[in-house]
Amino acid sequence: MTKEEIKSAIESLLFVFGEPLSAKKMANIIEVTLEEIKDVMSELLVEYTEEKKGIFIVEVNNSYQFATSKDNFEYVQRLCKYSHSKGLSKVSAEVLAIIAYKQPITKYEIDQIRGVKSDKPLQQLIDRELVTIKGRLEQIGRPMIYGTTDMFLKAFGFKTIKELPSIEEFIGADVFINGDFNESA
Repeated sequence: MTKEEIKSAIESLLFVFGEPLSAKKMANIIEVTLEEIKDVMSELLVEYTEEKKGIFIVEVNNSYQFATSKDNFEYVQRLCKYSHSKGLSKVSAEVLAIIAYKQPITKYEIDQIRGVKSDKPLQQLIDRELVTIKGRLEQIGRPMIYGTTDMFLKAFGFKTIKELPSIEEFIGADVFINGDFNESA
């Protein structure tokens, strides 16, 4: 199989699948080596970036997916009749930030940081597939622990959770780091 045929096959798979697709799975489907897939993916990533196309390839946790160019957001927005209600509320964004920076974390710990219950925003984040249950702690009551998902990484443009900006970069980060969430802070 030629490199161009592999490229063509990869583009078709990414287009049809719609979700992140691992290099290993592509190699199995196309029946080529993992090295061949990685080589072709490197070229495709460069091609789609340099040619300023309406779509590009996003890499998330060693998987790949097509995404639309931010330059065309206005047109996609018109097509989808974008609803402003689809954004995150301040409360949901706060819970998501806590989970992103403190994961794995229990609901009790989230509630302690916020000072109020987080049931509803936590469920909304799970429904939107930004947060998932990662397991249970081995302690009395076996509380669930939560963490972010690949959808979270895609939504915020990160390849891995390690790309999350350090908390110190934010104004008022000392409040988050020290856990001093008083109204006076």
